[in-house]
Amino acid sequence: MRIESDFIGELQLPDTALYGIHSVRARENFAISGRIPHRELIRAYAEVKAACAEANMYSGGLSTEIGTAIVRAAQELAAGRWFEHIIVDALQGGAGTSLNMNVNEVIANRALELLGKPRGAYDAVSPLRDVNMSQSTNDTFPTALRIAAIRLITELSENCAKLQGALQAKEREFAGVLKVGRTQLQDAVPMTLGSEFGAWAEAVARDRWRLYKTEERLREVNLGGTAIGTGINAERKYIFTVIEQLRGITGIGLARKENLIDATQNCDVFVEVSGILKTCAVNMAKIAADIRLLASGPRAGIGELRLPDMQAGSSIMPGKVNPVMTEALTQASWQMIAADTAITYAAQGGQLELNAFLPLIADNLLNGINVLNNAIKLFTDRCISGIQANGDRCLDNLEQTAALITAIVPQIGYAAAAELVKKMLAENISAREALIAGKFVSDDEFETVFSVEKIIRPG
Repeated sequence: MRIESDFIGELQLPDTALYGIHSVRARENFAISGRIPHRELIRAYAEVKAACAEANMYSGGLSTEIGTAIVRAAQELAAGRWFEHIIVDALQGGAGTSLNMNVNEVIANRALELLGKPRGAYDAVSPLRDVNMSQSTNDTFPTALRIAAIRLITELSENCAKLQGALQAKEREFAGVLKVGRTQLQDAVPMTLGSEFGAWAEAVARDRWRLYKTEERLREVNLGGTAIGTGINAERKYIFTVIEQLRGITGIGLARKENLIDATQNCDVFVEVSGILKTCAVNMAKIAADIRLLASGPRAGIGELRLPDMQAGSSIMPGKVNPVMTEALTQASWQMIAADTAITYAAQGGQLELNAFLPLIADNLLNGINVLNNAIKLFTDRCISGIQANGDRCLDNLEQTAALITAIVPQIGYAAAAELVKKMLAENISAREALIAGKFVSDDEFETVFSVEKIIRPG
């Protein structure tokens, strides 16, 4: 065991621990969610620390020996090593100071090891004096959050592209499948199953474009602003170097925000990004609900789609298979919508020069993207790619409705069409039978008059 102290007192820590006294106090104070901050946030935070150490060496604040050890330790943490030593809860008071200190302590103690010194020998490498040099939680936490969000949203955009491609493939595959279109869950007019998939693909395409544009909203960071954006305790040389270092480490086109005080106290950009993610979630939930409805049955429902069988659907009903992938995507979408509400309140709750609720924004934003990301990928691979059309059911459903009669209203007139619909309902016959009985078409003419090309052609 080793003993560490702060201005509150002393604590015993295991010799094997890379974390320190500040991390332990935070773990005890904030045993809330039972999970650590998002892995991408930890990774980005470590990269921020590496960039800061590089800039501090350049400005003369850190010696090459200590700075190099800090950079190497930070790189290891960014690569996923030492995550077990990040022990603070994802939800914490203090605007993220607990995570900042946990990262500082892990990097400092690992740097000490690299220099051949024992953990806790902070006179040689200090979490505060050296690892946190020229920094504050006020500028490092939001910067790390922006980097993490950019990476996850980039992945989400790629998964949306794959979903769009899968929907477009089904659009082509089902281009010749006639079916009834529905409004307000009632029979409306004829359409093709392919055009239904094409409409979903267009919605996803818009989501891709919105997601692509979010990097512009997130890439301006306040690193170098230190406390509240004033740049206090940071050398000018450091302030104008650190973003360049971070850009090189992350490979992201980051830029320093012109007004660092604004960027430190206001979190509206996260609300805007969350709103874009909510829009994506709304589209996903709508698509999932439509597909679930069209696949209902298989015999007592609409039954126009056949979804891939993924798993047994009931512990009591033999042979029942549920549309589980649509339900999973729906739940993930609702989770993102709920996260957007939390982000909205957290951003609004900031006061004066700092938002103390950034940990809640980070937790909901990053986990919301993560859940949506995984669900969309699985939905594409395990549902859309394997969907089959029940063409016979589509055509039978269409012929049993008045939709075909609506299609020839310009030729026979509204009144005659209404009489045909009455005849259909009264005699319980199909549109085909009603049209042939009324001598509007012959049996041979029906297929030509109501071909796919003539039904869907504009005008």
